[in-house]
Amino acid sequence: MNSQPSILKKKTILTPSQILVLGFLFIILTGAYFLSLPIATSGEKPIAFIDALFTATSATCVTGLIVLDTGRDFSLFGQWVILILFQIGGLGIMTFSTMFAFLLGKKITLRQRLIIQESLNQFSIGGLVRLAKHILLFTFFLEGLGTILLYLNWHNLESNHSPFFLSLFHAVSAFCNAGFSLFSDSLEQYTFHFSINIIFIILIISGGIGFLVLIEILEYPRRRRLSLHSKLVIVMTAILLVLGTIGILFLENNNAKTIQTYSPKDKILSAAFQSTTARTAGFNTIPIGKMGNATLLFIIILMFIGASPTSTGGGIKTTTFSVAFFWMYFTLQGRRHLDLFQRRISEAVVNKALVILMLAAGWVTIITLLLSYFEDFDFIKIFFEVISAFGTVGLSTGITSSLSSISKMLIILTMFVGRLGPLTLALSLITNPRAKLIQYPEEQVIVG
Repeated sequence: MNSQPSILKKKTILTPSQILVLGFLFIILTGAYFLSLPIATSGEKPIAFIDALFTATSATCVTGLIVLDTGRDFSLFGQWVILILFQIGGLGIMTFSTMFAFLLGKKITLRQRLIIQESLNQFSIGGLVRLAKHILLFTFFLEGLGTILLYLNWHNLESNHSPFFLSLFHAVSAFCNAGFSLFSDSLEQYTFHFSINIIFIILIISGGIGFLVLIEILEYPRRRRLSLHSKLVIVMTAILLVLGTIGILFLENNNAKTIQTYSPKDKILSAAFQSTTARTAGFNTIPIGKMGNATLLFIIILMFIGASPTSTGGGIKTTTFSVAFFWMYFTLQGRRHLDLFQRRISEAVVNKALVILMLAAGWVTIITLLLSYFEDFDFIKIFFEVISAFGTVGLSTGITSSLSSISKMLIILTMFVGRLGPLTLALSLITNPRAKLIQYPEEQVIVG
């Protein structure tokens, strides 16, 4: 009879968080490989691998920060690679893989459902496959509609790119909140073009508000109700859009380098567009590098908050900011519970929001400190760049291409952390979480 070994080796099983991290890494590295090929560039020589890696990360993390001109320095092949990367990044890797499972007629396993739950930040696995189907339908419908509407505006445009590809690229980029543009000046040449501004605003908001909210809005005529999550997202999105427009309008009104000479209608349009895109999309109709420091700091706040959960955008998310803000407000009032819209938010959700806020603030502080050490740019520009990367926004004051290799790597890491979320990344590093079985006596600590 064989003796049993005294020590049993445990089979290592990756957690959903770890699978998500590895999945994003695989897509980024694959994209970087294709972008580093000679066929991906418009010149005779391939680009440096650090630039290919930066571009692939920016696309997969739907950020939009660039070190090369997308429309000029990349070939049609390279531009298609970038488009595919931010389409995958915007939808989410698991949603994209679920689509192929549908097409192949395969069933979604329990483990796959758990990974989808993690990627979409859901509380349960119930209805996840149905949600994934709705996400795919919403995405392709809105991107297709956006492509048609942009094509109607650009079908006679004189450009090196075909009008259809130009329209498709920008529609997908806008809905995925990626911020990539085939125009060297982003959308500055369309500052006063009302229809193009409105098309981009609708696509950006649709992609950034979250798929759960879109589904509930669509079903509202039948169900006649919205969840607390959707109510909070809709209200906070509206407040941030209005406050952002007013703030940019007020702070830039006397800036001769930006909107001072615009007509009142064009001032409102440009401020509204920049307010919309500032929280996650990355397009600009106002030259960001010419804005005043107060405006840049104001946009930094918008970028840090970002879009909403289960969306194509980044940032700490509107709900995280809302929960943390109202928790602080109610605490100052002496209230022990957080009640919104006649519903009580659990202590676990409040704690999660505070952890995300602290992890995000800690990360951007460390990266800003390091970039300030390695680079000789104004502090506000460095801080702006870091927050833009973390919020997966893509707005820049123009310093991205001038960063050193080590600073580019730091920005790459920041885009990666910002897209996955600092909490997801932190959980992926915990290989063996253990429940605490001992409860110690409670004692007071003086704070404040």
